Amino acid sequence: MRQIEFFDIANPCKKICISGDKGLCIGCFRKREERLHWKELDDFTKKQIIRACAIREKKYNAGLSKKKKRPRGDDNQMDIFDESL
Repeated sequence: MRQIEFFDIANPCKKICISGDKGLCIGCFRKREERLHWKELDDFTKKQIIRACAIREKKYNAGLSKKKKRPRGDDNQMDIFDESL
């Protein structure tokens, strides 16, 4: 049974509205369809999308932190972190 909502589910838009390379908004991490049809969605679906966006954001940030940990050298220089050496 679904719980009755007393308050509207706020739109998670952060007013950045730029699609990244995977089609997700880099501000709120929603898919295009999720952004376009937000007003027509029921509260249960909106909550599911917000949870999915939080997971997407965590994965994105985890990927960024991995990239920062391993510095990249110039193309002309040998990578001292290359494990194949």
